[in-house]
Amino acid sequence: MKEFIRKFIGNNFGKVVFWLTLFFILDILVFRQIGADASEKDRLSLYFLSVGQGDSELVKFPGGAKILIDGGPPDSLVLENLDKILPSRDHYIDIVALSHAELDHFGGLMEVLKRYRIGAFVWNGVPKDTSAAKELIKTIKDKNIPLITLAAGDVIRYGASRMKVLWPPKNTIASGDSLNETALVLELESKNTRALFTGDMGEETENKIMADMADKVDILKVGHHGSKFSSSANFLDSIRPKVAVIEVGKNSYGHPTKEALNRLADVGAKIFRTDRDGLVKFEATDDILRFFVIK
Repeated sequence: MKEFIRKFIGNNFGKVVFWLTLFFILDILVFRQIGADASEKDRLSLYFLSVGQGDSELVKFPGGAKILIDGGPPDSLVLENLDKILPSRDHYIDIVALSHAELDHFGGLMEVLKRYRIGAFVWNGVPKDTSAAKELIKTIKDKNIPLITLAAGDVIRYGASRMKVLWPPKNTIASGDSLNETALVLELESKNTRALFTGDMGEETENKIMADMADKVDILKVGHHGSKFSSSANFLDSIRPKVAVIEVGKNSYGHPTKEALNRLADVGAKIFRTDRDGLVKFEATDDILRFFVIK
């Protein structure tokens, strides 16, 4: 199947939407071979992993296809979290998405690549000149995992669900300290629920994507671990999140900052923190959104 996908894509990565739609259609057969819980067919599940000072989220679409966004820092915490979520026999993830090549977002993905078969790896296409980042890309290529660059306007579709890329623009190049502002920003719509995954974006990017936001959001993955330079008042007033999840661990940066926490409180968002709450799960059906804390 992977060989078929590679031949189908060729060098025409511009057709990302169509290919990813086909990819999910093909790989649903693989998922069913390992056995899907019948109750999952009509349920969206979002997991915000407790990986310390870093980001990692798992999206399970109605029907069972999975996207892992980021993998946290370089330790085994991402695997410990996935052990709590996925059946022991399930060693397949449809798509791994890397928001940007900072170690607290991709370090744990090396362990994920060792344990799980990956259908495709998507990222912002902006490299970082470090040995760890180079090793990650080399490993992906050595394993013949399709490596695809996404940009604003691309859409991943699966059934009635969609994940739209809001940022960065095509052919983005990072300079200086701007790597955070090149991070993939992903807007998920599924089961009457809208979630926003923001990587480490700051106010600069927030101001640029507000016009592209379709509507208010139910769940916000708070930008840059609750930095005072993210989650601006104007941005939060525009998207009005019902729930805000801060993925954070012990750190020397003061994350999450009082400024960010106060601004989230001002718009009435219910705040979860992985340093206090641990692994946080949300389940959505057509009628209701539930949350769980998994210790």
